[in-house]
This record gives sequence, C-alpha cells and structure tokens, in this order.
Amino acid sequence: MKKILPLLLLLSFCSIQAQKNIYENQHFDAISKDHKVLAVIPFLANLELKDTITDEELTELEQKEGYAVQNALESYFLRGKKKKKYAVEFQNVKNTNALLAKHNITFKNIDIHTTKELSKILNVDGIISGNIDLNVLLSDGVSTDFNFFDYFDGNANYGRIGIKVSDGNTGKLLWKYEKEINKKTGKNTIDLIDGMMKKAARKFPYDKERIKKSKKD
Repeated sequence: MKKILPLLLLLSFCSIQAQKNIYENQHFDAISKDHKVLAVIPFLANLELKDTITDEELTELEQKEGYAVQNALESYFLRGKKKKKYAVEFQNVKNTNALLAKHNITFKNIDIHTTKELSKILNVDGIISGNIDLNVLLSDGVSTDFNFFDYFDGNANYGRIGIKVSDGNTGKLLWKYEKEINKKTGKNTIDLIDGMMKKAARKFPYDKERIKKSKKD
C-alpha cells in the first residue's frame, strides 16, 4: 500500500499538469458559433542542433520541421473527419500553402502576418498554428529505446510544442495545448501529433462529443 500511494499521487499530478497545459477561451462558444472551415498553417520551428551547420541549412531544416507538423495535423484531422468527429472542416494544406505562396507568404515571413490577415487570404474562419522547439530532427525519426539514465542527463528530452486555434474575425486565441517532447512521445512527427491530440481529444473544442456534452451541462 505504501508503494502504491506515491504512484497514485504521481499519476494524479501528471493528470493535473496535462489539464494545465490546455487553455480554452471562456467565450469560445460565442466566438466560434459560425465557424465552418479552419486552416492549418506551417508551424514556426526553432532548432538547436548539436551538429555544426550553416544558417541557410538550419533555416531549411526548420522549414522542414514546420511543414512536417502541418502535414501531421492534417492527417490526424482527416482521419477524424472520416468518422464525422468534428463540427468543422479543415482546409486542404496544399490549397493553404498555394494561397500563401500566391500572396508571397513564405515560411520565413509568415510570422509577420496577423491571424486576421491570414484568415482573409485563406478564406477561413480560424487558423491552427503553433511553435515547435527541437534539439533533434523529429521528422527524420528518433530513437525511442528506453534508457533510464537518459531522463537524468537530458538525452530523453527533445523539446516542446504548442498548438493553438485562433479566431479569424477577431484574431483572439481560442484554444491552446502545450506539451514537452521526449522519447515517450513517439519516434516521429506523426507519432507526436497522434499521441498528443488523442490525449487532448475530449478537450479539443470542435470535437462533436465535447460539444454535445457541454450543451447537456
């Protein structure tokens, strides 16, 4: 019993921490009531690699990671769409990126444009965006072999990711989810997104089951 109690306390703490990592605007329902289509844009990526590379190579790798998250999120949402899981549609990322390119918006300058500007250009009701900080190339795949000592010397920690949903009309932040990235997260970007979104599924504001439950309450 003495051994079980600390474990239960640890699990409880982890659950509380996970909830703290999710933010939802208290006026979400009112702001998003007319939302029909959201666009996922490339994520802003920051790499701190041990390898010595040029600034140009670093920019190319950061761009690769940013687009990898965008594609992984689209894949996740498309699987949910087939099950009619969401109350909104998600714009095809090829169309999203084509429209951005048409307006000379690239990975290098997308951060200088506001949510309202991007929503107008993409003709969507909201934007899904975020940041990812990494010390590995997650899109290439990483080792998930468990080594107890890795968690003490820092080798198990790969970085952090934040996903947010913003309203296109007002630019207001509607929802945000942040998570640390480590060996337990998964071997690549797809694993990362699948794992974290599944944990946040009941908290994702456009989830139909979540909406039904909130209406009952």
